[in-house]
Amino acid sequence: MRLLVGLGNPGAKYAGNRHNIGFMAIDAIARAHRASPWRLRFQAEFAEVTLDGEKALLLKPQTFMNESGRAVRAAMDFYKLPLSALHVLHDELDLPPAKLRVKVGGGIAGHNGLRSISAHCGNDYARVRLGIGHPGDKALVHGYVLNDFAKAEQPWVEDLCAAIASHAGLLGRDDALFANRVHIAMEKAGHAEAKTPREAGMAKAGERAKKAGQGEEPR
Repeated sequence: MRLLVGLGNPGAKYAGNRHNIGFMAIDAIARAHRASPWRLRFQAEFAEVTLDGEKALLLKPQTFMNESGRAVRAAMDFYKLPLSALHVLHDELDLPPAKLRVKVGGGIAGHNGLRSISAHCGNDYARVRLGIGHPGDKALVHGYVLNDFAKAEQPWVEDLCAAIASHAGLLGRDDALFANRVHIAMEKAGHAEAKTPREAGMAKAGERAKKAGQGEEPR
């Protein structure tokens, strides 16, 4: 049995934040595979789901990000799950928008949710890293992750969550194939070159400057 954990902060105030893309992905899995109704358990929203004929558990800690490990530990203890059964879906600043990578163990890259889980459960669990891009300045990171995705970002966010849900049955069975299938789906959806709002703004400014240099009227 697998435990799939999405990271985020609870409450409507944070629902659309970049930091909550882990919650969004877990919600997409629950919808696509007709999970049981969400209920409060283990200091988390908890549901059961069948993925490719196998039972899996979905968890969204309601402890706020920096205490996520308490909820994960409680669920793992109750079901007597090994660390190898755990997959954590989380936002990743060090990946470009719309990209996904899976890795086991490694650093936490300043992510408070991962720090808490590693402290309570150990470090050798699988991370499903969901790229949100970087704002370009370390001083801007806090505001960036705790702000909602821009309207222009919504298409790739929705398509990434849908691709994760479509291939979720591969998690824990063949993580490399899962990542490859998601990658192909995102390329087919036209998100190979997705940009952060900052990058999109710079690209538009560059286009305007180019047109101005060629004597064209800016639009």
